Amino acid sequence: MTDTIAAFTAILGKAHVLTGADAARYGVDATGYYPCQPLAVLRPATTQEVSAVLSHANASGIAIVPAGGRTGLTGATHAEGAVMLSLERMNRIRDLRPAARVAVAEAGVILSTLHDRAAEHGLDFPLWFGARGSATIGGVLSTNAGGSNVLRYGNTRALCLGVEAVLADGRVLNLMGALHKDNSGYDLRDLLIGAEGTLAVITAATLKLVPAAKARATAVLGMKSLDDALMLLNRVQEASGGMVEAFEYMPDTYQRQLRAARPDLGLNLPDIHPVSILIELGATAPRDTVANADGSLPLTELLTEALEPMLEDGTIDDAVIATSGEQRRAIWERREAASEITYAAGTTIDTDIALPLDRVTAFLERIEPELQKLDPGAGNLVVAHLGDGNLHYTALPTRDDPALHDAVVEAVEDIVADLGGSFSAEHGIGLSKRATMARRKDPVALDVMRAIKAALDPKNTLNPGKVLPPAG
Repeated sequence: MTDTIAAFTAILGKAHVLTGADAARYGVDATGYYPCQPLAVLRPATTQEVSAVLSHANASGIAIVPAGGRTGLTGATHAEGAVMLSLERMNRIRDLRPAARVAVAEAGVILSTLHDRAAEHGLDFPLWFGARGSATIGGVLSTNAGGSNVLRYGNTRALCLGVEAVLADGRVLNLMGALHKDNSGYDLRDLLIGAEGTLAVITAATLKLVPAAKARATAVLGMKSLDDALMLLNRVQEASGGMVEAFEYMPDTYQRQLRAARPDLGLNLPDIHPVSILIELGATAPRDTVANADGSLPLTELLTEALEPMLEDGTIDDAVIATSGEQRRAIWERREAASEITYAAGTTIDTDIALPLDRVTAFLERIEPELQKLDPGAGNLVVAHLGDGNLHYTALPTRDDPALHDAVVEAVEDIVADLGGSFSAEHGIGLSKRATMARRKDPVALDVMRAIKAALDPKNTLNPGKVLPPAG
């Protein structure tokens, strides 16, 4: 170990090679479920330093676990007895080109920092979720993060034009173009995005920016059924020309848990409804954003007019439309408290699934009786990015039992597979879903993934033990 620390110290300097108690705080992630004690934490400041670190680690057979803001939920940065590579010092926005609507950001840039810099130019990087104040660009790329705006803008992969990455042997792969079209061979950029640091360490990226919304219309709707909610989504999309940015589902179980865990936040509507929908439209065109003589916004009027027929026929039971920035922030705070209120529920069995939009209702109808068979009296907590079919389904078991946990997860998997869905929507695989990968991923796909891993990291030094289950 002494020789290893000395070698890394020669590359980075003593202040940026942390061990013992100094490294201990890096061994805790957002969940607290995967504590570890890294052998050391390395804090490079440049791509060249990352290259030197990986070159030495590869030659010496030392495992390297890349880490960003450690806001992941699957244990992907667990580094017990391994060397953690923290990219927090690589936090420069190298370039921001408003005319081309691109930003070049290093892996350690915090997501909200990029939001702030883009806003200075009337632009936005439209990746938005609760952990934006600590999640980093390297982390969101490595997990292909989603969030609330996927419906309109796509997940992280759709927002990235190019990457710079360091391979396991220390070679720097420069794919940092700002091209919207580049049909020159295999798309290595998309291969590295979502690989959770198992194929290379992403050190920087060229990212798409979009015009910042000049007006938003935000509403919360109380409804009876999810099928009605999806009909509503289609109607508003047609009426607005596709301006819906977020369509979030918070059922009665979520509302009750929110009221219990965070009574200070209040609820969006006076009564708790079976289905509660947060819908938000964003616009940039003056016809939608310039206030009328009476101070009203055309975008808000558009949303109101789209909702009125469904209010009149009883499809929507109640609605509140935000009339100020403060009211909008309060609505979103209630939605973004999801992680906090889930942890407050006690023992949980979390899943992160994706389904075709027209099969979300079928999943919820089928999973509840299965849960009760396995654990009579168990509850559930659901919140969803409904517009893209991503459900965070959390079972609340009556006891902390690993066998019950596995049985509930497999029941979820069975139904999801039967409905043509995916067991992993936006959180990645890490450690927690490796068993599911073994059970559910196409065997040929796993063989191809293992071949790619072996080709790019033959010594298995990059984030070993994550994503891919053991062969055989």
